[in-house]
Amino acid sequence: MDLKIKDVAELLSVSETTIRRWLSAGKIPAYRLNHQYRFSRIEIEKWMMSCKLDQEMGEEKQIFPLSEEEKEMPVSKTGTQHFSLFRALLNGDVLTGVSGKTKEEVIRNSMKVTASKLGLDAELATELLLDRERLMSTSLSCGVAVPHPREFISKAPVDRVVLAFLDEPVDFEAFDKKPVHTLFFLFSSQDKKHLHLLAKIAHLSGSEEALEFFKSRPSKDAVLAFIKAWEGKIGGI
Repeated sequence: MDLKIKDVAELLSVSETTIRRWLSAGKIPAYRLNHQYRFSRIEIEKWMMSCKLDQEMGEEKQIFPLSEEEKEMPVSKTGTQHFSLFRALLNGDVLTGVSGKTKEEVIRNSMKVTASKLGLDAELATELLLDRERLMSTSLSCGVAVPHPREFISKAPVDRVVLAFLDEPVDFEAFDKKPVHTLFFLFSSQDKKHLHLLAKIAHLSGSEEALEFFKSRPSKDAVLAFIKAWEGKIGGI
């Protein structure tokens, strides 16, 4: 689905002015259609993941820097997906001690445990997740990855996130070369919701507090409480 400037601004919780500024500077991928800018979901997804890499290299203070004007904007104007990650995890699952020595093994073992709970076929979900990994690693660096299919495979009109803590870190072909210890399996129902949740998880993975919390392999109840408090602090992002 093609996205407009307004759509991307809302998804990333910035103003349309900021999107236009990024376009002028060539910082965000887009194309022209009838003299108007349009954005591809896949290209924006790749761009967000590369922005996370820039943050790790110290080139950005935050994933999507806000202007002074945007910092003063009320939550109602900076985003409409408050607590979206909390809801997706509530509808999803939290797995601890997932075994495997390779990317394929940990994805396959995770789906064996949780796919049926989500109303998905474990083998189909595994193959679609691996197909996406062959296209490009879903690692966000810092030991976190967001495996997700290129297609929407959930029949339910809700978004689901499955958080999996691995027994041992696994090579995920991450940009920063670090092994991955935490996976956020993302199953969205729409393009816009997919991009918003991906941006939110990327933002979360940049939090030192969150990374330390994940190392304790918390229960689902503890994860939900943490995410709810975190989303409450960041408002509409």
